[in-house]
Amino acid sequence: MKIDGSAGMDLATVPEQARLGEEMGYSGLWTAETAHDPFLPLLLAAEHTETVELGTSIAVAFARTPMTLAQTAWDLQAYSKGRFILGLGSQIKPHITKRFSMPWSRPAARMREMILAIRAIWDTWLNDTPLAFRGEFYTHTLMTPFFTPDRRELERCGPPKIFLAGVGELMTEVAGEVCDGFICHGFTTERYLREVTIPALERGRARAGKTLDGFEIVGPSFVVTGNDEAELEAAADATRRQIAFYGSTPAYRPVLDLHGWGEVHDELNAASKRGEWDAMGTLISDEMLNAFAVVGEGEMIAAELHRRYGDVIQRISFYAPYRSDPQRWKKVMHDIGAN
Repeated sequence: MKIDGSAGMDLATVPEQARLGEEMGYSGLWTAETAHDPFLPLLLAAEHTETVELGTSIAVAFARTPMTLAQTAWDLQAYSKGRFILGLGSQIKPHITKRFSMPWSRPAARMREMILAIRAIWDTWLNDTPLAFRGEFYTHTLMTPFFTPDRRELERCGPPKIFLAGVGELMTEVAGEVCDGFICHGFTTERYLREVTIPALERGRARAGKTLDGFEIVGPSFVVTGNDEAELEAAADATRRQIAFYGSTPAYRPVLDLHGWGEVHDELNAASKRGEWDAMGTLISDEMLNAFAVVGEGEMIAAELHRRYGDVIQRISFYAPYRSDPQRWKKVMHDIGAN
């Protein structure tokens, strides 16, 4: 199982954080599109590392066009000498239409077309294939030599891998059909992964005439741990609040419904509309916390992650929305590698 870490988002500290991440033995370093652009830190990370993979987890696809994504990904792949992974996600409608002022419609179908368009653009740049992509959402039919990057930049490494994040079955099927990997949302339980996500990926792969062989799944990763009871309790409280935040989103309700917790979504959604963000965490029971997160002392984390996910995921990162001891994570990494 590959173990991934964060590349950081503060441009002033990314070089050192990326260097240390590679020294610690992480397989990949990722950025997320939250308060900052997800691509810029990876240029610095590529400059200050040599072997670790670098990816976005995630970049908001619908805030951009296939051409802009194809170009940015191409440049990062070339500069990193083949280490870049383009990790995409759809976000939800209010953010796309109200924050990014971009169109929203049939997200799974739009995402499938976007990824196919990106691949068509890369094919044009690498193989001189005429650019003639015509879809329902995107049309790309113009490419002249002046706007074509030098194919020699990617001749040795090829284009980047594309990973897609999702929760719903339709988006998950798209990932299986047209992508190289799938990023499980943190708001995923072992049961949802096995009963909903994996079958949806298999349906998508079958549609493309493929199996899950060689396809990478980045697993769910909430971990609650600490050096003593006080730290463990603080970590649990912070993680409950993060689970509650996700649980208030209507698009993620199916995860709760599978476990019979649908009514909790109604309460969380109502509380979010009242702005009661901190109080929402109290609605997450111990049973729910343990379903979404691996909870316990650091010595048992690796074994439990392997028990839950060792046969179905290929890489994992630790989602810990609280301050913690870096040495504890180093020990967990070592234990995962030893299992």
